[in-house]
Amino acid sequence: MKAARWHNARDIRVEEVEEPKAGKGKVKIKVEWAGICGSDLHEYAAGPIFVPVQEPHPVSKDVAPIIMGHEFSGQVVEVGEGVTKVKVGDPVVVEPILRCGECPACKKGKYNLCESLGFHGLSGGGGGFSEYTVVDEHMVHKMPEGLSYEQGALVEPAAVALHAVRLSKIKPGDKAAVFGTGPIGLLVIEALKAAGASEIYAVEVSKERLQKAKELGATSVINPIEEDPVQKLHELTDGGVDVAFEVTGIPAVLQQAIDSTAFEGETVIVSIWEKEAGIQPNNIVLKERNVKGIIAYRDIFPAVMELMKRGYFQAEKLVTKRIKLDDIVAEGFETLIKEKDQVKILVKPE
Repeated sequence: MKAARWHNARDIRVEEVEEPKAGKGKVKIKVEWAGICGSDLHEYAAGPIFVPVQEPHPVSKDVAPIIMGHEFSGQVVEVGEGVTKVKVGDPVVVEPILRCGECPACKKGKYNLCESLGFHGLSGGGGGFSEYTVVDEHMVHKMPEGLSYEQGALVEPAAVALHAVRLSKIKPGDKAAVFGTGPIGLLVIEALKAAGASEIYAVEVSKERLQKAKELGATSVINPIEEDPVQKLHELTDGGVDVAFEVTGIPAVLQQAIDSTAFEGETVIVSIWEKEAGIQPNNIVLKERNVKGIIAYRDIFPAVMELMKRGYFQAEKLVTKRIKLDDIVAEGFETLIKEKDQVKILVKPE
């Protein structure tokens, strides 16, 4: 079968690999649509981050080159011995977290904080940028009736956004700012709308993405090239937002997000970082602000799909391009780097 494999930064190749089989407790999926994630883009542009290169990943036991793609939907085509959660023919999405099941976090059910955290499609074990992939039964969620495969490919990134908002201190009626309106930032805006935020401010340099932010529920937008976002947010909110979400991974923006909050405000860091970011701790201390990080999600895929049934996180508003697997580098990764008006690119692995 064909698969897109990461060999090194700026070196992803579509190659022929052996088609996997479903062993005991495993589910084989024919991939229908797979999304290119910001994390994939980081691996392509400046990796490795999650890709194992020196030592095999402790859960997948794989080392680069690895098949990429962790946002995907598909149809079950084979089930291994003992599988009861799904059957052949079921439409499914995959929750791609690899966890050990034995560390303190896993034992407390917080598997996204696993000491050996990895992702199917980033850390080995197969991935969605292939015609078929095999995963553990617990990673599979059957899609409810009425959700398309395109919609299914957005469940994983929407889960990141919903988890970020759920773990924040946001309450109905609160004011929030979202720094960065790439795919995850836009989904955070929708999750904030679902959570009842009264005012949602989007901070972004791309005019096209600011327009998309308004379409998806931002009540006001700020271009930091044209005005100081911290000053503007304090003016608009009479003292700062209740919660700021940092979704850019740009060091200078982290300080802006912190400074945009009111006293006792909160900043939630959603980004994965390529390098260190310096901040002034006094800006946190003197206002008794909080800064917290979130990674991925846990126990949230069913809730995401229920919200999708109610009209949130809709593919027709977020998908800007659909491509074939053979074109994933030129029309996918390179396009996302060059064209800031792109939101979500979906890949058809056939």
